[in-house]
Amino acid sequence: MNRRAVVTGASSGIGEATVRALRARGWDVVGVARREDRLSALAAATGASAIACDLTDSAAVDALVEQLAASGPVHALVQVAGGARGTDRIEDAAVEDWQWMFEANVLATQRLVAGLLPLLRKAASADGHADTIFVTSTAAQSAYAGGAGYNAAKAAEAMLVRVLRQELNGEPIRVVEVAPGMVHTEEFTLNRLGGDSVAAEAVYAGVEAPLVADDVADVIAYALESPGHVNLDLITMRPVAQSAQHLLARGPLRVRSID
Repeated sequence: MNRRAVVTGASSGIGEATVRALRARGWDVVGVARREDRLSALAAATGASAIACDLTDSAAVDALVEQLAASGPVHALVQVAGGARGTDRIEDAAVEDWQWMFEANVLATQRLVAGLLPLLRKAASADGHADTIFVTSTAAQSAYAGGAGYNAAKAAEAMLVRVLRQELNGEPIRVVEVAPGMVHTEEFTLNRLGGDSVAAEAVYAGVEAPLVADDVADVIAYALESPGHVNLDLITMRPVAQSAQHLLARGPLRVRSID
């Protein structure tokens, strides 16, 4: 029997890339996202299963868990869903944007963990171990002006992950955090900037080889397929052009001098 992974945020970006990467490696995958049309297209292209679900809706998550329990084991949860809204200063920020970020990044994660842990425990008992992987962000590690709401939401999600690892101590369930820096995807920055495509593309202008969704998906797959006794607690990944959250090289990467 193949191992089965539940991948959230599967309708685009890192979530979609993770579904494709795991299917290519022979995993059974259930892609979860709100947009049923995009999920259906992904399922047709990859052979994954698909369940449409709004993770900010408790009743919808309960129904998701019931459907998963009825359809087979769950060996891994890959929680990618989340996002950012706005780049306003704290004094100018819309409370509604912050509420959405906490719902999408923190409370949705708690709902998923609470709902899926019984299924993960059952799979671990039968198979030797189970896995949880959470995609947070380097925004959880470093503050930056205009990022307070997202910084706070991702930091809260990261703390949830680290507490979960402690609370599961003694159980064969791995808890992995992947924290990417700049990743050029079709929707993340576009959504954050309210659909302004020109402003969204300007974020990446001149940056040589920013990360792409496939890069993060490959790391997720590596973490899942590492030996079962190995837990990669925190994987921070950035493009070479981004030395820190605030330090980004624009223009070609080049050697300064050769003696």
